[in-house]
Amino acid sequence: MNPAHEQAQDRPALVAHILYRFAVGGLENGVVNLINRLPAGNYRHAVICVTDHDPSFARRIQRADVAIHELHKKPGQDPAVWWRLFKLLRRLKPDLVHTRNLSAMEALLPAFLAGVPARVHSEHGYDLSDPDGSNKTYRRLRRLLSLLAQRIIPLSQDLERYLAERVGVPRRKLVQLYNGVDATRFHPEGERLPRAGLLPALPENAFLMGTVGRMQAIKDTGLLVEAFIRLHALRPDWRGRLGLVLAGDGPLRAGCEARIAEAGLADAACFAGERGDVPELMRSLDLFVLPSRAEGISNTILEAMACGLPVLATAVGGNAELVQDGVSGSLVPARDADALARAMAVYLDDTALAKRQGLRGRERIEERFSLDSMLNAYDRVYQALLRKD
Repeated sequence: MNPAHEQAQDRPALVAHILYRFAVGGLENGVVNLINRLPAGNYRHAVICVTDHDPSFARRIQRADVAIHELHKKPGQDPAVWWRLFKLLRRLKPDLVHTRNLSAMEALLPAFLAGVPARVHSEHGYDLSDPDGSNKTYRRLRRLLSLLAQRIIPLSQDLERYLAERVGVPRRKLVQLYNGVDATRFHPEGERLPRAGLLPALPENAFLMGTVGRMQAIKDTGLLVEAFIRLHALRPDWRGRLGLVLAGDGPLRAGCEARIAEAGLADAACFAGERGDVPELMRSLDLFVLPSRAEGISNTILEAMACGLPVLATAVGGNAELVQDGVSGSLVPARDADALARAMAVYLDDTALAKRQGLRGRERIEERFSLDSMLNAYDRVYQALLRKD
């Protein structure tokens, strides 16, 4: 080990979390959970943003000793950013760096050159521009950079297979871990948002479905909007009693709002924006829908299940590892608005099915996807590298 990085006996290990941007998102929220909940006596933390960060999101960090560093990468190629990272790492002297997703994976090279002794990379999902992982350049880049990490953490079995079989990462380096959800914050019982506040034109007994997430192509928010419109054609008897809640923001929002208005359903849809009250909002829904084109392990699915909601999701990525089709929810093909609308219709007439699936989802969270299980798994990975097991 480089003497400059030797961990003093009375000093917790410094973990530098390197990610593209520190703002609202499932990946980023996972970093917050690690920082807040890993034992303070064992770890100190720093967050390094390849670009920048959202100060309001950063306030979710509860520890006062966590520094956030911005590298301000320019759009496109910006080799100077990695020189700035190298100098920062030489100054901070972290015991371990943890990079996340392809957008930050190049940071492994300056970390290696700076002599950081323990290097971990995790894959949370496919790149926005490569939703099926077929880009050969990206696969080669992942394979080369994986040589610089002692451990690669895929967050789903689907990603684990992809990294081993299509990228060529040695299986001895792979440690598949699932995200965990805070089941005390996300739970079925508790405060709900008043439905009249979300959709005042609808009656209190309206059926509300919704989603939470950034409105971008890989999340395919437009597919959900189109399916909601087609659901009204399938079930005209429900007109005036169906509501759609879309929480989040992003480049697809304006187009989705225009499409809803064009269909004459503006009073039936709530564009709720980015929220700090996601548990309360989820508890106001009857059905959670995730229409993504690609996923790793979706934090919002886990949160919805923890809130006791049935989950209707596309059969992509790790979704099938979370949602048991016909047991805790339903799976449909991606990019198929008709299939999504038909699946939605099933829940309108069978409240017992929705309640049964929601309860099973909550049980599944408690059995397999607890936050404590996730924290213990990361702690084992970190400690094994820090001890050089």
